[in-house]
Amino acid sequence: MSITSFLEKLLDGVEVEWMPLGAVAEYSKARIDCKAVDKENYVGVDNLLQNRAGKTHSDYVPTEGRLIEYRIGDVLIGNIRPYLKKSWLADRAGGTNGDVLVIRPTHSALSSGYLHQLLTYDNFFLYNMQHSKGAKMPRGNKDKIMEYVVPVPCPKNFKKSLEIQAEIVCILDTFTELTAELTAELTARKKQYNHYRDRLLSFEEGEAEWKTLDCVCASITAGGDVPDNCAKGQTHPTSEFPYPIFANATGDNGLYGFADGYKIDSDAVTISARGAKVGYHTVREAKFTPIIRLIVLVPDKSLIITKYLNYALDMTPIGGDKGGIPQLTVPTVKKITVPIPYASDPERSLAEQERIVSILDKFDTLSTSVSEGLPREIALRQKQYAYYRDLLLSFPKPEEAAA
Repeated sequence: MSITSFLEKLLDGVEVEWMPLGAVAEYSKARIDCKAVDKENYVGVDNLLQNRAGKTHSDYVPTEGRLIEYRIGDVLIGNIRPYLKKSWLADRAGGTNGDVLVIRPTHSALSSGYLHQLLTYDNFFLYNMQHSKGAKMPRGNKDKIMEYVVPVPCPKNFKKSLEIQAEIVCILDTFTELTAELTAELTARKKQYNHYRDRLLSFEEGEAEWKTLDCVCASITAGGDVPDNCAKGQTHPTSEFPYPIFANATGDNGLYGFADGYKIDSDAVTISARGAKVGYHTVREAKFTPIIRLIVLVPDKSLIITKYLNYALDMTPIGGDKGGIPQLTVPTVKKITVPIPYASDPERSLAEQERIVSILDKFDTLSTSVSEGLPREIALRQKQYAYYRDLLLSFPKPEEAAA
């Protein structure tokens, strides 16, 4: 069904009036004492979640002064860096500060849930950014926000208007609730994964020996220069440049581009050696080239499995040198220790490592895979929500209807 026919059926012949936000809503004018808030009902811009994901408990609660009051049904929007799309429909009363806007419906034909959907629509965030002030830390323009026009179905017949809005909100809330459930499930699975990982890699006395990486790796080397013949920024292999180049873990998992040759012909673990991502480690498949800011661990396959090595490093603090920009060096990495189960019996050791890897791989797939696990399901639900949001909120403006 097309957007036009769907909306026509939903509206059932009623007109939609486009009105400035200031004509149907207002900013909260009420104030409350800071003693009336706690971690659950104080909202700062830091505990509003990005991409319309609501809020979490606050790590900070002010202890003096008066705060902006919000009530159940108010829409809270982070006013710093509007592109982060921070918003929350309040399900409780509490307080906030000047970095968060509290917007409250004032028109009898405008529901809180519908207003929340309008103010989490990408069109609003784009408008807000266009009129924001400041470059490094843009802030929304409160006056311009109140000039943003919103569609209100038949505002003079508030009963019919609210019925239409309720149907729109019900459909969209179905997707957001399902996404929230999946996200909660993903959080639980990650906790479960961490629990099992910790148990599987925490050995009883005598079950494992802690050995340095220098002892269990065939080689530990630093990444080199960018190959002369390569395709920087290429995202997929081609017949001319089939072998990946990896740098520090930025962008697409550290992918720098592709080359016509390779320096590492074994699967290995790479560790980011400098900057904010220092210590980040992951498994790389055979035939790749590491470049600057990477350290490569090629395991001795008779002693340790590559994936087991990567999981074991999760249990080992990997910090950079203190002072200045954090960084790791090859000599430092060589001294890092990991537990090797039944080290005196290599065959039994490798079998135990395989068992541990098999269990952790299943949890890892469920909690991190964008092609098989919960993240894939969440991404699909978010796409569905965006599709129906566009379908349900794309009312024709007067100039469009007349065209």
